[in-house]
Amino acid sequence: MSPIVLVTIAATCIYSYVGLNNAQYFEKYKFNVGAIKNRKEYIRLVTSGFLHADFMHLFFNMLSLYLFQEAVTLFFGDIGFLIIYFGSLLLGNLFSLLIYQNQPWYSAIGASGAVSGIIFASIAMAPNEISVNFLPGWLFGTLYFGYSVYMMLNPKQWDNLGHSAHLGGAFFGLVYSIVMHPQLAMSNLLYLGIMSLPLIYLAYQIFVKKKIR
Repeated sequence: MSPIVLVTIAATCIYSYVGLNNAQYFEKYKFNVGAIKNRKEYIRLVTSGFLHADFMHLFFNMLSLYLFQEAVTLFFGDIGFLIIYFGSLLLGNLFSLLIYQNQPWYSAIGASGAVSGIIFASIAMAPNEISVNFLPGWLFGTLYFGYSVYMMLNPKQWDNLGHSAHLGGAFFGLVYSIVMHPQLAMSNLLYLGIMSLPLIYLAYQIFVKKKIR
């Protein structure tokens, strides 16, 4: 595993641990629409990706990152990994800001947007080289995004995970992969298309059915 990936995982674990044990710190750095729009606290667009709801949330995100990072560093290098990770994190949170702009109380945390970008970039490069608990990587990705879309369209009061950030992050990872390795990414278009189905459904619900306002 690349030292850059290791540092990213370690930093996320450390800051998440601090947030879980310091409510004031957690509130100060989580994603919150009102704080970002009204108080211009744009730092939350990044810091929220280093906070998690609990240790299981942290473990699942970091495990997913670990499982999919190898193909990304192999094809894009350490700099490419950082571009995809932080680009996906930012775009994911900006997408959330757009979707929930009329809900100033909306808050979210988690590295899900960044991890989603890594998953899409990894599948774009090597869809048959990754498996998760005997599931092909592309199928795991499809289920991952399907769950995110379901939870976003059927929110629970207790759930403040950044499900909408998954979608913006996935888009960044996909576009970056196509731009950098167009021929390889297009040769894996079938797998990318299958993984995109939940996102297409979400776009229909948001922009056509006006499900979220």
